[in-house]
Amino acid sequence: MKIAKKLILASVVLPLVLSTSAYAFGGKYHKGPHDECRLGLDRGIMKELDLTDNQKEQFKTLHQTNREEMKASFKDNAEQRKDARMAHFDEVNALLMADKFDPAKATQLAQEMSDKQVKRKTEMLSKQHQMLSLLTPEQKAKFTELQKQRLENCGKDMPRNKGKDRS
Repeated sequence: MKIAKKLILASVVLPLVLSTSAYAFGGKYHKGPHDECRLGLDRGIMKELDLTDNQKEQFKTLHQTNREEMKASFKDNAEQRKDARMAHFDEVNALLMADKFDPAKATQLAQEMSDKQVKRKTEMLSKQHQMLSLLTPEQKAKFTELQKQRLENCGKDMPRNKGKDRS
């Protein structure tokens, strides 16, 4: 009888605990404290730029094109990326499990990761440039000003900064 009670109790408590923790986290679209600190294209800022209907359509088309390219890229070489990830994992694991640490190999692995990150960041900045090139000079100036305001306000509400003057 004890086991049956435990199973019933577990079947009632477990879903309750999981749903409560998901609710406390904020669900799928939880905004973290650093979300306001991101640079780049932001819907909130873009809405304040008074875009023309033509600009909105161009942004939508460009965004959709970029999304389709990304989906195709992920779909086309998913197996290659998986193999590369596993090879990288094996290299890192071999480095960490070796009897002696090899700084040259560690530097090489770190450089490879850094190169990939630089490539991704460059592609992202290129796409952002394409989108921002659709703005008029006045909209670009307003965009820059709104970003500066956001950066000035960034982190003021962070717990570690409460009660401190950010001068």
